[in-house]
Amino acid sequence: MSGASVFIGVPMLKLLFRRYAWRCFSVSVPGVLMPVMLVLTGAGLAAGRPALARMVAKPVSWHFENSRFESVLVYDDAVSAKRPGLLMVPAWFGINDNAVRKAEQIAGQRYVILLTDMYGATVRPKNAAEARAAVQPLLADRALMRRRVDYALTRLKAQAGSAPLDTGRLAAIGFCFGGAAVLDLARNGADVAAVVSFHGNLTTDDPELAKQIRARVLVMNGADDDTTSPDFAGFTREMRLSPAPWQFVIIGHAVHCFTETEATATTGLCRYDAGAAKQSFRLMENWLGDSFGGRSDIAR
Repeated sequence: MSGASVFIGVPMLKLLFRRYAWRCFSVSVPGVLMPVMLVLTGAGLAAGRPALARMVAKPVSWHFENSRFESVLVYDDAVSAKRPGLLMVPAWFGINDNAVRKAEQIAGQRYVILLTDMYGATVRPKNAAEARAAVQPLLADRALMRRRVDYALTRLKAQAGSAPLDTGRLAAIGFCFGGAAVLDLARNGADVAAVVSFHGNLTTDDPELAKQIRARVLVMNGADDDTTSPDFAGFTREMRLSPAPWQFVIIGHAVHCFTETEATATTGLCRYDAGAAKQSFRLMENWLGDSFGGRSDIAR
């Protein structure tokens, strides 16, 4: 079993190798003239059992404004029926093992997800200082962030030819920094059914852009999130300008990062909260279901 040969950068190759070493796929690595075939069998195949359909996580790359971006398309190929597509922008550490794992958990058999690289292929933060340096150029130049996330949406739509994607049902979700990115997608008037932000940055360079919002917007932040709570009032004023439906949910006792399972500290500003995470994902599912017209053919 082998897939099509695709060109991906070394950082993406390493990530996919770590997470999917039991699969078979071919890659062309910069500086290597011939494709490299990774053929590693798992225990199930070695025992003679038939291969099972599984979660697909394949690289999707593009060039935009002189930079190369390497994202990951995630979906379960056990289901052939077309399903809604989600543009997912991760937290400030960008695309890594944790982000791919979260995309897989959200996708299930319900969605096709494009886990989106907002920084460029050469930027993969390893610590908070590097993550802060990665987000600053985009938070300082919101027009640039809007262009990048807008273009990423076109790349999601382009996957319809190779993935079970229903381009008539599209939405965007984002976490922390990613929340700011998808809110900017909404502010730019993107033609998506919904935008959902989890513990996201709420700031904007132009509150008047809210008048362009077409998507149904759901925003969820922790009541005790000292990072974003100073912006609650300003964000509420901004969203009153939106002509589209919106909800701003403040989750009691939650701080920043409440859906990030790797945020294991017991104190501090950034902590995983299982209850808040469960509540917020349930709210997301209901919001997306309503936004997609209550269609019942989304696998549960």
